[in-house]
Amino acid sequence: MSKVLQVQALAALIPDGASVMIGGFMGVGSPLRLIDALVARGARDLTIIANDTAHPGFAIGKLIDAGCVARVIASHIGLNPATQKAMIAGTIAVELVPQGTLAERIRAGGFGLGGVLTSTGVGTVVEEGKQVIESDGEVYLLEKPLKADFALIKAKTADYHGNLEYSLTARNFNPLMPMAAATVMAEFDHIVPLGGILPDSIVTPGVLVDYLVAKENSHG
Repeated sequence: MSKVLQVQALAALIPDGASVMIGGFMGVGSPLRLIDALVARGARDLTIIANDTAHPGFAIGKLIDAGCVARVIASHIGLNPATQKAMIAGTIAVELVPQGTLAERIRAGGFGLGGVLTSTGVGTVVEEGKQVIESDGEVYLLEKPLKADFALIKAKTADYHGNLEYSLTARNFNPLMPMAAATVMAEFDHIVPLGGILPDSIVTPGVLVDYLVAKENSHG
């Protein structure tokens, strides 16, 4: 069975209330077509796990603007005043996580670890409600792993088996998230036959990718 589906069909597979990891950093490396399709279908009550919420009107910012999001787990919302306004108004719950800790929590979720010990946040508001562990005289916080129902990621190149190659800074969170999500959907710039990506260049193996977003028809 082909993994390639139209973006509208893929958006329809993501139910309201789902937890969704989205790759990218300020929209760079984000799956923009999948995001647009979620907005178009009127998704609601999503929990978004991502590095940031981008800008108003761009990438994840479109989901915020359209009222698709109930909760955000991210390291940064400073560039999106719409997210800040919604957090203050209480219409979106925001959990801010230090960036390195966020990446490690996603990695822990994907690798089946029980959590991550980090000294980041010790003695600050980040410590509130978390288990504090002392080891070899050092104090750490136990940060729980993160998993999601879906991961929406963006690659430079895919083959028809779903093997993925990333480009430059678009590697950011994209390679981490497929391991930590039950269903993985991937956008790509180019698709090639199996074997068209050098084995050493494959970062996400196709066995982790459930669906690929079909390219739109070109008329010129």
